Amino acid sequence: MNAVLAALVAQLAGTDTAAAHARIAAFLREQACPVVDPDGVTFVWHGEADAVLLRLWVSGLPAAQPLVRVEGAPLWLLRLDLPAGSRVEYKFEVVRHGHGEWVTDPLNPVLAADPFGANSVVQAHGYVQPEWTQRSPDARRGLLDGLAVPSAAFGGTRDVRVYLPARFRRSRRYPLLVVHDGDDYLRYAGLQDILDTLIHRLEVAPMIVALTSSPNRLAEYVGVEAHADFIAREVLPALAQRLPLDDGAAARGLMGASLGGVASLHTAWRHPDTFGRLLLQSGSFAFTDIGENRRGPVFEPVVQFMNAFRRAPGCPAERAYLSCGIYEGLIYENRSLLPLLTAQGMDVRFEEARDGHNWQNWRDRLRTALAYLFPGPLWMVYE
Repeated sequence: MNAVLAALVAQLAGTDTAAAHARIAAFLREQACPVVDPDGVTFVWHGEADAVLLRLWVSGLPAAQPLVRVEGAPLWLLRLDLPAGSRVEYKFEVVRHGHGEWVTDPLNPVLAADPFGANSVVQAHGYVQPEWTQRSPDARRGLLDGLAVPSAAFGGTRDVRVYLPARFRRSRRYPLLVVHDGDDYLRYAGLQDILDTLIHRLEVAPMIVALTSSPNRLAEYVGVEAHADFIAREVLPALAQRLPLDDGAAARGLMGASLGGVASLHTAWRHPDTFGRLLLQSGSFAFTDIGENRRGPVFEPVVQFMNAFRRAPGCPAERAYLSCGIYEGLIYENRSLLPLLTAQGMDVRFEEARDGHNWQNWRDRLRTALAYLFPGPLWMVYE
C-alpha cells in the first residue's frame, strides 16, 4: 500500500464512524486522488456501499476489480501497478442494495469526454498532457465552414465541415486532409486548436481539412465500396472545385480512428494513386488467418476487407502514420499491419502509447502524425 494511505489507515484503526469520516475528509482535502506514486496508483472511494468495483479499460486486466474496504471505516482502496507514463480511463461501479451504478470518480476532477459521456482519468507518474494540445493564445484561429456534397453513392446530400487555416489565401494552393469522424475529432480531441497551434509554430504545413461524419458509421466505415466512392469521387471533386488544392496524391491524405481507420485504409486501397498520406489511429483492422471472425457480425465486412487487403495490399499510399494504445485489444492487429505496409515500399511510422482506445490517446499523437505526413517549414529546414 502507498505509504501516505498506509498512515491514514493506521489512524483509522479503532475510531468510531464519525471520527473516521472526519479524518478521511481531512485527508482527502489535502490529497489528490487517485494516489499516484512512481510504481503505480491507488484508487480511493469514500462512502457507504455494499461493494465498489473499478471498471478499467485496459486489455489484459479484468474488466471489474473490487476495491477493499478498510476495516471499520467508510474507505475503499485498490492498488494497481501502472507503468510510468500511462494514461488510463475508468469508472467506479458502486453497489447498494443489490443495484450497481457506474459513476465517475467524485474525488478526481480529471475527466475525458467521448460520445457516450465522460470517464475519469488516472495519469500515472510521468504522464503530462502535451502543452501543444491546449489552445495557444498566440495562434490565429482558422475558419470552420460548411459544404453540402451531393452524393450518388448514398443518395441526397452530405454535410462536410471544412477547416481553412489562418491567413488562408485563394492565390495559394494547400494540401488536403480528409478526416473521418471529423466532428468527434473537433469535440473530443481538440483538433482545431491543435491545427491552429501547429500551423502557427510552422511544424505543420497550412492545410485544408475536410471533416466528414457518418449517420451510420457501423455500416459505412467497415470497408464498403459506397463509402470509398463517396470520399474519392464526390467529396474530393467537390472540394477541388471550390478550393485551391495542391495537385497530386502526395498532397492528399485520409485520417481516422477505430473504424475511421478502416474506412481510411479501404478508401485509399479502392482508389489507388488518389491519396498519398494515411493517418490511422487504433484501426479496427480485424482479420482472420484461420477460423472464423470472433468479433461479431458488425466486423464481418471488416474481416472480409482486411483479408482481401492482406492478400493483395498493393500500395495504398506513399506514407503512413499508425498509432495504437498498448492497453487496447487492437494492438496485435495494428502491429501486424506495419511489416505489411513497409513491404510494399511505403514510408511508415508506427507509435505505441501506454493508453487505451480513446480520444485523448489519439489527440496526444497528432503532433507527431501531422508533422510526419505534412511537415511545415520548421521541419523542412531543420529535419
